[in-house]
Amino acid sequence: MSTPKVGVLALQGDVREHFAALSAAGAEVSAVRRPEELADADALVLPGGESTTMSKLAIAFGLMEPLRERVHAGMPAYGSCAGMIMLADKILDPRSGQETVGGIDMIVRRNAFGRQNESFEAPLEVRGVEGGPVEGVFIRAPWVESTGARAEALAVYDGHPVAVRQGRLLATSFHPELTGDHRVHALFVDMVRDALD
Repeated sequence: MSTPKVGVLALQGDVREHFAALSAAGAEVSAVRRPEELADADALVLPGGESTTMSKLAIAFGLMEPLRERVHAGMPAYGSCAGMIMLADKILDPRSGQETVGGIDMIVRRNAFGRQNESFEAPLEVRGVEGGPVEGVFIRAPWVESTGARAEALAVYDGHPVAVRQGRLLATSFHPELTGDHRVHALFVDMVRDALD
């Protein structure tokens, strides 16, 4: 079984937790802060954090255009929480100057589930993840307002998609990297392996 090289966008957010989850899922993991580090990765994880800050840092570090080019050329990518916002083609309520990488035909609403003190956990059935429900950790999480024909909802909570896949791109509103359950990361690493075959 191949060991894909998965980069984690390490500008801001919960990078260390994704490192652990991806390693447990069988990937070789590296931090991505510069275009040359992105070029060396087979795939990329965009972590949770603050999507506006992440967007501005990606622009400042000269990463936004290379990210868009790689994603639109077919590089597998997975975004959790703020990473989901970064992979959305459109944000319903963007902050001033906020940009996205895009790639998933969906419209997302930032902080849709409420503020930090309204964070919660809920069991979720995620299509493509075997072995029972995944514990979804929602922290100032977005939800998906709508998806286009090419995007597939893998999990729904309270009537809104909270896990979406489009081709080689995966996004979740919740944070599987915080639970010790690596099945969502294993799903993504399998997607990367399929893309490399």
